[in-house]
Amino acid sequence: MFESLQERLGNTFSKFSGQKTLDENNIKEGLREVRLALLEADVNFKVVKQFVDQVKERALGDEVMKGLDPGQQIIKIVNEELIELLGGEQQGLDIKAKPLKLMMVGLQGSGKTTSSGKLAMFLRKQHGKKPYLVPADVYRPAAIDQLNTLARQLDVPVYPSTTDMNPVDICKDALVKAEELGCDLILFDTAGRLHIDEELMGELVNIKKECQPQEILFVADAMTGQDAVTVAESFNQKLEISGVILTKMDGDARGGAALSIKTVTGKSVKFVGVGEKLSELELFHPDRIASRILGMGDMMTLIEKAQGEIDEEEAKVMAEKMAKAEFDFEDFLGHMRKLKKLGSMEGLLKMIPGMGNIMKQMGDNVMPEDEMKRTEAIISSMTLKERRQPKLINASRKERIAKGSGVKVADVNSLIKNFKQMSKVMQSMMGGGKKKKGKFGLPNLPGLGGGKMPDMDALGGMGGMPGMPGMPGMPGMDMEEGGKRSLSKKTLKARNKKKLNKKSKKKKKKKK
Repeated sequence: MFESLQERLGNTFSKFSGQKTLDENNIKEGLREVRLALLEADVNFKVVKQFVDQVKERALGDEVMKGLDPGQQIIKIVNEELIELLGGEQQGLDIKAKPLKLMMVGLQGSGKTTSSGKLAMFLRKQHGKKPYLVPADVYRPAAIDQLNTLARQLDVPVYPSTTDMNPVDICKDALVKAEELGCDLILFDTAGRLHIDEELMGELVNIKKECQPQEILFVADAMTGQDAVTVAESFNQKLEISGVILTKMDGDARGGAALSIKTVTGKSVKFVGVGEKLSELELFHPDRIASRILGMGDMMTLIEKAQGEIDEEEAKVMAEKMAKAEFDFEDFLGHMRKLKKLGSMEGLLKMIPGMGNIMKQMGDNVMPEDEMKRTEAIISSMTLKERRQPKLINASRKERIAKGSGVKVADVNSLIKNFKQMSKVMQSMMGGGKKKKGKFGLPNLPGLGGGKMPDMDALGGMGGMPGMPGMPGMPGMDMEEGGKRSLSKKTLKARNKKKLNKKSKKKKKKKK
């Protein structure tokens, strides 16, 4: 999401970099491109007009800062206005209420049921809540079955709804059952329709009246664009929603709903679904989304993802093993699997500032997901003894490993070679365990926020990315200790020959 908008805005800002000052002409021309980019992203036209007018007013005002060129200045203004457009500060839930009652509303197929399960998992993990799921959509038997399945996956209680029951009675009785079970989080998964009708709204109004939920969350499919905003406005008028959950934010939608919904409804987006797994629900941070749109990455989200999956004590042990050169293929495989839990490699890389542009330039030369799968297959084909003692892997073992993983012996050789190089570089960076450690027990590596997050290689390596300096452990890169590029034997021989010739010439001169 936002990729086309990011590209258009990037091209627009690059035009300002050649300008000496901001004036009415270049601002007008630049904002015309911004307007077109936002309209193409399916942002509400009234919202676009208001946004562009505010940027223009600020750009022509007296707030131009010294030390910033026109390109930097316009990016600064657009970034701040984008944050406001997306809702300003991050808006969470009122988790102090006991019990916390959340009512999920929206059209059929928007993702209410899945979002109920995701919220249950999120609030249990982050705030220690005890969830109780309530299937109140009796018109679609599959919805009841789906919520029961999610409850089993999460190992949480669920109300025993049936299709012949009244939704309002289900929700009222669920409050009593939740109290009996000691649950302090109740999620009402209400019915949806393919369109808005009076019967549906009347039922939702009655549930709200009888159960008095603290939060009424409108769940919208981000892929529907402006339709999601229009429907949200209708639900808000009838129910007075407290916030929005946007699903399928990992899709290829243009992002118009996320950029329009706050201005049109006055309600903030509180959560976003970024995948199909129950763990793939994130708080919506306007400043971070604005940063992604402008191609500046999102390191904070990446750090939080790492904190959620990586145990600090385990990371310290790994750091010590790396410093002592005891890091083996078993550790490598474990950390690579942890890295996969953080999300797709492409998505993670895009959160690192500047990586989005690098990945575009590399095009088809980089396929991190495929490379990681191949690396995992090779290591999985090794015996436990071979993983823990890579020195045991001789020619015959390499042939067996290659056959077992469906690759060539050359691929096995390449992995072993790069693993050794990575181990040397990591040992060098660890300083033999003497360097000051960051939050994860890893060193304060340059370019990654001073130890605020683990180095990607320490989590399992990023294969398949040839030609990228400073990132060891990648096929296609011959690295010496300390990160210097190594030379072929032929080149070294030629250089040594030149040195010897120079020495012999000097000796002859001295003799004369």
